[in-house]
Amino acid sequence: MARSSHLTLRWLVMSALLMFFASAQARPYGDIEQQRIDKTFPQHDGVSAPEGRFKVRTVSAAGKPIGYVFQSLDVLAIPAYSGKPINTLVILDTAGVIRDAYVLEHHEPILLIGIPEVKLHEFTAHYAGVDVRQRVVVGRSSDPKAVTVDAIAGATVTAMVVNEGVMRAAREVAVSLKLIDDKAATAQKVALIRSDVFAPATWAQLTGNGAIRRLLLTRGQVDAAFKDTAAEAGAAPDETFIDLYVADINPPSIGRNLLGDAHYRNLMQALKPGEQAIAVLGRGLFSFKGSGYVRGGIFDRVQLRQFGNVISFRDLDHRRIDDAYAEGMPAFDEMSIFIVRAQAGFDPGSAWTLELLVRRQTGPVSGTFSSFELPYQLPEQYLERPLPTAAEQAALDEASRPLWLSIWYQKQVQVLVLGVALLLLTAILFLQDSLARRPRLLHWLRRGYLVFTVGFIGWYALGQLSVVNVLTFVHALVQDFRWELFLTDPLIFMLWVFTAASILLWGRGVFCGWLCPFGALQELLNEAARRLKIRQFELPFAVHERLWAIKYLILLVLFGLSLESMATAERFAEVEPFKTAITLKFDRQWWFVLYAVALLVINLFTRKVYCRYLCPLGAALAIPSKFRLFDWLKRRQECGNPCQLCAKECEIQAIHPDGHINANECHYCLDCQMTWHNENKCPPLINKRKKRNKAAPAQIPVVQIDSNT
Repeated sequence: MARSSHLTLRWLVMSALLMFFASAQARPYGDIEQQRIDKTFPQHDGVSAPEGRFKVRTVSAAGKPIGYVFQSLDVLAIPAYSGKPINTLVILDTAGVIRDAYVLEHHEPILLIGIPEVKLHEFTAHYAGVDVRQRVVVGRSSDPKAVTVDAIAGATVTAMVVNEGVMRAAREVAVSLKLIDDKAATAQKVALIRSDVFAPATWAQLTGNGAIRRLLLTRGQVDAAFKDTAAEAGAAPDETFIDLYVADINPPSIGRNLLGDAHYRNLMQALKPGEQAIAVLGRGLFSFKGSGYVRGGIFDRVQLRQFGNVISFRDLDHRRIDDAYAEGMPAFDEMSIFIVRAQAGFDPGSAWTLELLVRRQTGPVSGTFSSFELPYQLPEQYLERPLPTAAEQAALDEASRPLWLSIWYQKQVQVLVLGVALLLLTAILFLQDSLARRPRLLHWLRRGYLVFTVGFIGWYALGQLSVVNVLTFVHALVQDFRWELFLTDPLIFMLWVFTAASILLWGRGVFCGWLCPFGALQELLNEAARRLKIRQFELPFAVHERLWAIKYLILLVLFGLSLESMATAERFAEVEPFKTAITLKFDRQWWFVLYAVALLVINLFTRKVYCRYLCPLGAALAIPSKFRLFDWLKRRQECGNPCQLCAKECEIQAIHPDGHINANECHYCLDCQMTWHNENKCPPLINKRKKRNKAAPAQIPVVQIDSNT
């Protein structure tokens, strides 16, 4: 009993705490929302509760609406680089113009600890005064009508996701409130039916190419739709509830094949310009027409939806099909034609949906509905679209690109430069034996590449990989993997693809030794220190070997934290000095700068201390290195016993005293390979050369005597 009371008390305390934290989290949102409303509409005297599917609040003054407030996350959820969406408060006026946009919540690593959040709010401030019908492009655009805004320095991907979320959500809400016409927001011209083209076709061909679409519902599926409602029924057999087919029959290749020449001709003559005939055919237990409609009434079981508009049909819009002629057509219980009138603004070239409404009685006069959708898109072969101008086509192409593809277009120069650099590195790795025989050339080639890695990949393109990327990838694999999430940063994506391939071929050392900007910065600084004769210190190998474990422990801690909270893991991932030294170029709070500078100062006396002992990213990359396919680094029988030259010269101590190279710790600098090929430096090669010289017979000079002397 005491144990039960104790558990109950614990449950009550935890519930109270959860309620407290929930209210504590909600209160700032409410405060911020009210502050933004007061600032935007100081004359308002009322704000409604959230209404509709987008939870829009109406701002009013003197009893009239003057604006609308909503959160982008209630409209759509576009994942940002963290894998989670960014929630933005948006305020519209009654003309469909954005009056304010303010980010309420995000989980972006670069903004959690790094770039000040004020930069994000300065970015969203640009949306004030933007009409939702306009296109807003982050960066440059080929569309002269587009509004362009500068990206957040160091957080371009985040800026583009915010832009996509704000504009798409604002447009959706404006359409739902009928502030704008949805079709006016599209640049695509209305398509025309190709009335001059006819090709004979069977029922199988028309259903196969999408000219006729099908919706098959069983009783079990319909019952499942009413589950947990007042109209819920018991389990039903999977017999056919309705087998429904729909087609736009204005195109001759559909209508003539379905109705026959005479009936089709009479139908087209009866239609007025701009009207469309939709054939609906059904069989099964359920009638799509029903018996409840009366003369002058509306069909309550079928309707069309396009551009968010619902098109209902009256009895005057209906014609019964008495007979149909398509070869191979099955028998139907009902066959009808519903006419879409011109005033509906129907576009036959755009997608639309037939909605089947199933009503169940819950009382003498009450009932509940469930809607089943049959999407339809007329195949392009039956359409003729007016050719857009070059400017219109460019705008259409740009507008229809996925967000990640737009980012790749904007960064195409950086993508090209990095692509060439990765090809060069691939050539270096494949030709490593030839280059190792030319140590002077390889040394300068490597120094130049490290300068490129720090300058271009790191400080210019912000292509520093992080353990946060690894954690995000692991969570995406378990939860909701989407390529778009990783394609939003082209350079990071390219580096990860190359790193994954290089791990399989050479191990993790290729990234750590050639492509990590912070690692390259450490190596260049240490090389400068050596040239300045700064004394170098090395730990005993036994101690050094045990310190390797620290970075794996850090990785495990970060992974464990990410299971509880990715945001917490991102904050503790500041053990990486990458943001400070590379992404933000030391422009942040003094304690972060002090930490990064301290690591670089220690590096002046002992090469790459951070990489060897603390880097969780290096630890994460070392794990799959166990599966590398080849061992490209050459060793001899004498390596380690008796020769210790390479082990002593290895500046990160990746070579064990017994001579073997630890691939988990190797940074692939190729110094040991240059020694391995050097006949004047490698002791085994020097000994072999001496033995060859001793074994060669002495050359006795031959003296020729001139007979004339």
